[in-house]
Amino acid sequence: MRITGLRATPVAVPFREDELWAYGGRRGMVSILLEVDTDDGLTGIGEASAYPSADIVLAVIRSIEPLVLGEDAFAIERIMKRINIIGTWHHVKATSPGIAAVEMACWDLVGKACGQPLVNLFGGRVRDRVEYFYYLSRKPAAEIGADARRGVEAGFRTLYLKVGSDDPREDIERVEAVRDAAGPDALIRVDANEAWSSSAAIRVVAEMERFGLELVEQPVSGRNLAEMAYVRSRIATPLLANEASWTRYDQLEVIRAGAADVVSVDNQMDGGLLNLKRSAGMCEVAGLPVLKHSLGELGVAMYAAAHVMAATPNFLYANQGYASLLSDDIVVGASPLPYVDGCLELPTGHGIGVELDRERVDRYAELYLKESAAFSFHESEALTRTPELPKL
Repeated sequence: MRITGLRATPVAVPFREDELWAYGGRRGMVSILLEVDTDDGLTGIGEASAYPSADIVLAVIRSIEPLVLGEDAFAIERIMKRINIIGTWHHVKATSPGIAAVEMACWDLVGKACGQPLVNLFGGRVRDRVEYFYYLSRKPAAEIGADARRGVEAGFRTLYLKVGSDDPREDIERVEAVRDAAGPDALIRVDANEAWSSSAAIRVVAEMERFGLELVEQPVSGRNLAEMAYVRSRIATPLLANEASWTRYDQLEVIRAGAADVVSVDNQMDGGLLNLKRSAGMCEVAGLPVLKHSLGELGVAMYAAAHVMAATPNFLYANQGYASLLSDDIVVGASPLPYVDGCLELPTGHGIGVELDRERVDRYAELYLKESAAFSFHESEALTRTPELPKL
């Protein structure tokens, strides 16, 4: 089963409302859908997050195409070695989503050729469905409570919100509003995106802990693991590594430094589903649970990773997704994705088990061509100011 062609299509899918965080906002999500054709007549599908931009991902796919054409789609390890070593792509993390899309499409092809869902190729089920959190877009405390209530009513257990405001009292007020609206049983996860100094992190987290926190994600820089370990030792809430753990090589250093209680892993940032499984296995050996990070994914990538997570024991926390924001998707029969109690059931078909909805793909490809700029972070004040970090 030799690879004969790669076809990439960028799409822009709107959010129900803008995603807002400390450094701007965007009106929707851009992904690059990849179709990989073979001489057997099978086509595998993959997806890349538009990180850091769609243009860069498309350029990566074009650049690695000569390393992929003519290869046996079953030879995934060989293909990835060719890309990383001969193509020298292992030096640059920003290329990972494009590479991950190629690898994802190859796994889809293998599953289709074998007549098996991906979960069986990655070890078989340890769970039947995969849990995700409910993303609370950045809003004043008076408004965010209503969103939290909607998330709980929709069946999500874990509510996620960005923190790291210039005035930490705003963050504390938002956490209090979420707790008041969501009730005592909801799990609240906060993400500072490296915003705080160690002293600020310890002080602000202590204030928030009276409202009950599930996890504190990347409170300080991910480049200073000793500082992360220090903060971890001074707070009661488990610390989740994210920016510190983009790849399996980073995760190894997090483990060595004792810098986190939970580790975020991501096939998009580490170049493939097999590396996602490797990351989780390495953390399991170290006694650490994991959860999946997302740069923003539609149904192809969501379900592909869900197969791996369903086959891997230590995915014990709700994973990142955009259920609260995405208005639609691009897969047949699951647009938008059918979350039940905050979880996605695995597709039952072969490979990833989803098909592209051609009408939706065409519609959102056209939207990308016409309005892609609006799907980047566009808040004018955030675009013109210089962030001052860390916040004290």
